[in-house]
Amino acid sequence: MTTVFASPADLEAAVGDHLGYSDWVEITQDRIDLFADATGDHQWIHTDPERAQAGPFGTTIAHGYLTLALTNMLLPQIVRVENISMGVNYGADKVRFPAPVTCGSRVRAGAELAAVDPVPGGVQAKIVVTVEIDGGTKPACVVESLSRFLT
Repeated sequence: MTTVFASPADLEAAVGDHLGYSDWVEITQDRIDLFADATGDHQWIHTDPERAQAGPFGTTIAHGYLTLALTNMLLPQIVRVENISMGVNYGADKVRFPAPVTCGSRVRAGAELAAVDPVPGGVQAKIVVTVEIDGGTKPACVVESLSRFLT
Protein backbone atom coordinates (compact mmCIF):
# COMPACT_ATOMS: atom_id res chain seq x y z
CA MET A 1 0.00 0.00 0.00
CA THR A 2 1.36 3.41 -0.98
CA THR A 3 1.88 6.09 1.67
CA VAL A 4 0.47 9.29 0.16
CA PHE A 5 1.35 12.80 1.31
CA ALA A 6 -1.01 15.60 0.24
CA SER A 7 1.90 18.03 -0.20
CA PRO A 8 5.65 18.34 0.37
CA ALA A 9 4.92 20.29 3.58
CA ASP A 10 3.31 17.15 5.04
CA LEU A 11 6.55 15.16 4.85
CA GLU A 12 8.24 16.79 7.84
CA ALA A 13 5.75 15.33 10.32
CA ALA A 14 6.62 11.82 9.10
CA VAL A 15 10.40 11.97 9.65
CA GLY A 16 11.41 8.77 11.40
CA ASP A 17 8.41 6.83 10.10
CA HIS A 18 8.61 3.59 8.16
CA LEU A 19 6.60 4.22 4.99
CA GLY A 20 5.90 0.64 3.93
CA TYR A 21 7.00 -1.94 1.40
CA SER A 22 6.89 -2.41 -2.35
CA ASP A 23 5.71 -5.47 -4.21
CA TRP A 24 8.11 -8.38 -4.68
CA VAL A 25 10.02 -8.48 -7.99
CA GLU A 26 11.70 -11.58 -9.41
CA ILE A 27 15.26 -11.12 -10.62
CA THR A 28 15.43 -13.08 -13.87
CA GLN A 29 18.43 -13.82 -16.05
CA ASP A 30 16.78 -11.76 -18.78
CA ARG A 31 16.66 -8.70 -16.50
CA ILE A 32 20.32 -9.24 -15.54
CA ASP A 33 21.34 -9.61 -19.19
CA LEU A 34 19.46 -6.47 -20.21
CA PHE A 35 21.25 -4.52 -17.48
CA ALA A 36 24.58 -5.96 -18.62
CA ASP A 37 23.82 -4.83 -22.17
CA ALA A 38 22.80 -1.35 -21.01
CA THR A 39 25.95 -0.86 -18.90
CA GLY A 40 28.53 -2.94 -20.77
CA ASP A 41 29.22 -4.97 -17.62
CA HIS A 42 29.20 -8.55 -18.93
CA GLN A 43 31.28 -10.12 -16.15
CA TRP A 44 30.67 -13.89 -16.14
CA ILE A 45 29.29 -13.90 -12.60
CA HIS A 46 26.32 -11.98 -14.01
CA THR A 47 25.89 -13.27 -17.56
CA ASP A 48 27.27 -16.82 -17.84
CA PRO A 49 24.91 -19.21 -16.01
CA GLU A 50 26.99 -22.29 -16.86
CA ARG A 51 30.26 -20.84 -15.54
CA ALA A 52 28.48 -19.27 -12.56
CA GLN A 53 27.25 -22.72 -11.42
CA ALA A 54 30.86 -23.44 -10.42
CA GLY A 55 31.28 -19.97 -8.88
CA PRO A 56 30.84 -18.85 -5.31
CA PHE A 57 27.02 -18.48 -5.47
CA GLY A 58 26.11 -21.51 -7.60
CA THR A 59 24.30 -19.28 -10.10
CA THR A 60 24.52 -15.84 -11.62
CA ILE A 61 23.96 -12.78 -9.47
CA ALA A 62 22.44 -9.40 -10.24
CA HIS A 63 24.75 -6.44 -10.55
CA GLY A 64 24.73 -4.33 -7.39
CA TYR A 65 23.86 -1.33 -9.52
CA LEU A 66 20.92 -3.22 -11.01
CA THR A 67 19.60 -3.72 -7.49
CA LEU A 68 20.16 -0.02 -6.79
CA ALA A 69 18.46 0.98 -10.05
CA LEU A 70 15.39 -1.05 -9.12
CA THR A 71 14.78 1.33 -6.21
CA ASN A 72 13.60 3.87 -8.81
CA MET A 73 10.84 1.42 -9.74
CA LEU A 74 10.07 0.24 -6.20
CA LEU A 75 10.08 3.52 -4.25
CA PRO A 76 7.04 5.01 -6.06
CA GLN A 77 5.09 1.92 -4.94
CA ILE A 78 5.87 2.93 -1.35
CA VAL A 79 5.55 6.71 -1.25
CA ARG A 80 3.84 9.40 -3.31
CA VAL A 81 3.76 13.15 -2.77
CA GLU A 82 0.84 14.98 -4.35
CA ASN A 83 0.42 18.63 -5.36
CA ILE A 84 3.93 18.99 -6.76
CA SER A 85 5.15 20.27 -10.11
CA MET A 86 7.69 17.44 -10.20
CA GLY A 87 9.73 14.99 -8.19
CA VAL A 88 13.44 14.73 -8.91
CA ASN A 89 15.89 11.97 -8.02
CA TYR A 90 18.65 14.16 -6.56
CA GLY A 91 21.13 11.38 -5.76
CA ALA A 92 22.28 9.33 -2.80
CA ASP A 93 24.33 9.96 0.31
CA LYS A 94 25.35 6.36 0.98
CA VAL A 95 24.92 3.04 -0.82
CA ARG A 96 25.84 -0.44 0.40
CA PHE A 97 25.38 -3.95 -1.04
CA PRO A 98 25.51 -6.31 1.99
CA ALA A 99 24.33 -9.46 0.15
CA PRO A 100 24.25 -10.67 -3.46
CA VAL A 101 20.97 -11.19 -5.29
CA THR A 102 21.03 -14.57 -7.01
CA CYS A 103 19.17 -15.15 -10.24
CA GLY A 104 15.63 -16.32 -9.51
CA SER A 105 15.45 -14.47 -6.19
CA ARG A 106 12.68 -12.08 -5.31
CA VAL A 107 13.38 -8.64 -3.87
CA ARG A 108 11.27 -5.85 -2.42
CA ALA A 109 12.01 -2.47 -0.91
CA GLY A 110 11.12 -0.99 2.43
CA ALA A 111 11.52 2.73 3.10
CA GLU A 112 11.99 5.01 6.08
CA LEU A 113 11.78 8.80 5.88
CA ALA A 114 15.03 9.92 7.53
CA ALA A 115 15.06 13.70 6.94
CA VAL A 116 13.27 16.54 5.20
CA ASP A 117 15.03 19.80 4.41
CA PRO A 118 13.83 22.91 2.61
CA VAL A 119 15.32 23.64 -0.82
CA PRO A 120 14.43 26.41 -3.26
CA GLY A 121 10.97 25.61 -4.58
CA GLY A 122 10.22 22.66 -2.32
CA VAL A 123 11.79 20.09 -0.04
CA GLN A 124 14.49 17.45 -0.18
CA ALA A 125 13.68 14.14 1.45
CA LYS A 126 16.26 11.58 2.54
CA ILE A 127 14.60 8.18 2.34
CA VAL A 128 16.51 5.13 3.51
CA VAL A 129 15.56 2.37 1.10
CA THR A 130 16.35 -1.20 2.11
CA VAL A 131 16.08 -3.84 -0.62
CA GLU A 132 15.31 -7.20 0.98
CA ILE A 133 15.82 -10.64 -0.52
CA ASP A 134 12.92 -13.04 0.02
CA GLY A 135 14.16 -15.53 2.62
CA GLY A 136 17.47 -13.72 3.05
CA THR A 137 19.09 -12.72 6.33
CA LYS A 138 20.88 -9.61 5.00
CA PRO A 139 19.58 -6.87 2.71
CA ALA A 140 20.73 -6.73 -0.89
CA CYS A 141 21.04 -2.95 -0.88
CA VAL A 142 20.68 -0.09 1.55
CA VAL A 143 20.64 3.40 0.06
CA GLU A 144 20.10 6.85 1.53
CA SER A 145 18.12 8.14 -1.43
CA LEU A 146 17.63 11.88 -1.95
CA SER A 147 14.43 13.06 -3.62
CA ARG A 148 13.33 16.61 -4.27
CA PHE A 149 9.65 17.44 -4.38
CA LEU A 150 9.05 20.80 -6.00
CA THR A 151 5.85 22.84 -5.88
